[in-house]
Amino acid sequence: QVQLVESGGGLVQAGGSLRLSCAASGRTFSTYAMGWFRQAPGKEREFVGAISWSGGSTYYADSVKGRFTISRDNAKNTVYLQMNSLKPEDTAVYYCTGSPTIASMLINEYDYWGQGTQVTVSS
Repeated sequence: QVQLVESGGGLVQAGGSLRLSCAASGRTFSTYAMGWFRQAPGKEREFVGAISWSGGSTYYADSVKGRFTISRDNAKNTVYLQMNSLKPEDTAVYYCTGSPTIASMLINEYDYWGQGTQVTVSS
């Protein structure tokens, strides 16, 4: 079992930055691939980025590539999402999620979800 708690969301102007954190409980965190998804009002939840259990591989949606960076610290049971050059279209609830198998773009690969943290980017 892995429990996930996101933090770091907030209101930021376009062009600004935020760093989201996801603290995980459970001894198996270091064996889990981790992902970030987001959901805007009226839209489906979409993939943002993912990182392998070792941190050696990362994957990003085209819409955030070059602006967002995902990283993890297995000693702290925490995964991060650094978001730079934010745009109004990045406004959404951001969810941290864990997969016992692989880092994936597919939502069905993930078993555990946090409660989400709101990110609002003003123009």
